[in-house]
Amino acid sequence: MAFTEKIIYYFDSPGPHNTADAARFAVSRAKELGLSKVLVASTSGETALQFYNELRGSGLQLIVVTHVVGFTKPGIWEFQKDIAERLTREGVRIVTGTHVLSGLERAISRSAKVGGGSRTDAIAESLRRNVAVGMKVAIECALIAADQGAVGVEEEIIAVGGTMSGSDTVCVIRPSHTASFFDLQVREIVAMPRNR
Repeated sequence: MAFTEKIIYYFDSPGPHNTADAARFAVSRAKELGLSKVLVASTSGETALQFYNELRGSGLQLIVVTHVVGFTKPGIWEFQKDIAERLTREGVRIVTGTHVLSGLERAISRSAKVGGGSRTDAIAESLRRNVAVGMKVAIECALIAADQGAVGVEEEIIAVGGTMSGSDTVCVIRPSHTASFFDLQVREIVAMPRNR
């Protein structure tokens, strides 16, 4: 039987204090596998900036996925404009798209008039609680990026997510479009928090 031996890193706890290591692990595994794209979730731009600094000169393409305008407050984009301008000048692609595992579904489940959970909510909650919040984020970002044409569905990418802020989950994903959600494959877990 053939197999491949790989290192998986387990953080003692989730959170932004893992971001520098997550970026280092992402670059290392991308180079090891000959991948060209690292996808990272970033709300304010701070995590994106840390990843940019780690990837600079590596030959890897950084793609940043952000919250949509109005995610927390109507009409407000949380990503810092100065960081967005700097990263764009440096050739970083910034993708902003509706959260695939919430979006319209969240409006329905939170509504006092309609209420109740949905199948999409169940998938998102299962990923959050059974694996890691960062895994849910990484998968969702891969779907968003594929839907926006930033990544292909036949290529493997490094996808990085986190718990609340920063990065603590790194994985290798073969993306899919949202409409083909079950075609997405998490092929490797590179790093994640062990205690969630």
